[in-house]
Amino acid sequence: MRVLLRPRLPVLVLLLLAPTIPELLTGSTPVSELAYDPVQFAISFAGIVGLYGTGALLIREFAVFFRKGWASILLLGAAYGIAEEGLAVHTFFEPAGLAPVGALGAYGHAFGVNWLWALGLTGFHAVYSIALPILLVQLFYPEAREARWLDRGAILLVAAVYVFEVALFSVVVGHGPTPELLALFLVIEAVLVALAYRAPADLLGVRNGASRIGSWGLAFTGTVFLTVWVFVEAVANAPGRFPALAAGAVLVAASAGAIAIVVRRVGSQGLDRSKFSFAAGMLGALFVWDIVVELAVPGVLGVAAIFALLLYALHRRLRRRESADAPPGAPVASPP
Repeated sequence: MRVLLRPRLPVLVLLLLAPTIPELLTGSTPVSELAYDPVQFAISFAGIVGLYGTGALLIREFAVFFRKGWASILLLGAAYGIAEEGLAVHTFFEPAGLAPVGALGAYGHAFGVNWLWALGLTGFHAVYSIALPILLVQLFYPEAREARWLDRGAILLVAAVYVFEVALFSVVVGHGPTPELLALFLVIEAVLVALAYRAPADLLGVRNGASRIGSWGLAFTGTVFLTVWVFVEAVANAPGRFPALAAGAVLVAASAGAIAIVVRRVGSQGLDRSKFSFAAGMLGALFVWDIVVELAVPGVLGVAAIFALLLYALHRRLRRRESADAPPGAPVASPP
């Protein structure tokens, strides 16, 4: 069976970005392991590349092959989040007090499921593990944006690695779902995939014309999901907390509001610049998280610094691209 990957550099970058943002940049997988136990770090990182990276590649190829847009990517990203946290590592069903669920194993728990945790982690993976890496690769390699990267053999290979990873984690990790809950979440997965297939390509498309929101406003909008999720986690540990259902509603409403701002305020003119601003806000929220919450994790600030340099490099690349596209004498706007 022939296996063809093209172009190889964007494929490699997406494979690495997809796990690095949610794992290394958040401190969930300490990069310091690379110094004191490089073999263990290599094995661990290869495992998360095989899970996150292959999932992002498959979703990206789905969107290109079926000519879908960001609505389909987010729906499939949600399906990915359920597959990882529910079917693979089983945090949806983890008892209260255990890491990483903590208080959210009780707050929002019902019928054997940590529903509030499940909602938050499904959204987190959809935006940070899938959509954001795809967006960044699009901005770095616009010439490869519309092309298929994998042939049939490569897709089968990548899918086999992904399914193997999910199955392996599900066997190794305990506190798994009951058969009834497994069936429920498999049905939810199927519904999300069907919705992604049916969703129009322009469902979350931006309006024609100039943007009605500035770069800093878009950057702030990019911080909304993580900011509200941190608030929900804080509420879970607070005495006299309000109902978990209300916390979940706040998270959904804030996320929907951020999406609505993008759809209604961002224009087709200077779209890559707008995408950059939104992505910078999403990463900026993680930088603040590292400083405030994960500062004690060795190496996490180093990872944040590398991502800050990548953003700067992307900023310069967009400037050069806009300068090359602008007519002589025309002013060139730049991302923040």
